[in-house]
Amino acid sequence: MSSSAALRIRTIDYSLGVIRFYSGLPRDTSAQVLGRQVLRSATSVGAQYREAQRAKSIADFISKSESALQELDETAYWLELIERSAISTGGTVRDLRNETEELISIFVSLIKRAKQNREKEK
Repeated sequence: MSSSAALRIRTIDYSLGVIRFYSGLPRDTSAQVLGRQVLRSATSVGAQYREAQRAKSIADFISKSESALQELDETAYWLELIERSAISTGGTVRDLRNETEELISIFVSLIKRAKQNREKEK
């Protein structure tokens, strides 16, 4: 399996994990508001990566990948708020935070490599 296919599957699994996490949050207003923010930003990562895979140029790939990275960073923020507010403090939120950080590292490397390739083409 190619690394791009593996990352595509990983972003889907990440989205599914967030969907399950959101479904288990308390039904009070603050938990639901923060949970919807996580749900929106985290599920956007895979969609942004799919768009990047269909990019028409390296610049387009970088732009779409940077959008995915922004969504990951936003997800990390909302997950931290959920954990620090004690809305959810179990292993699931920690696992999601860890996966978010790992995906951030992957996307940073992906973008950096794409930028280096773009410079080589000039």
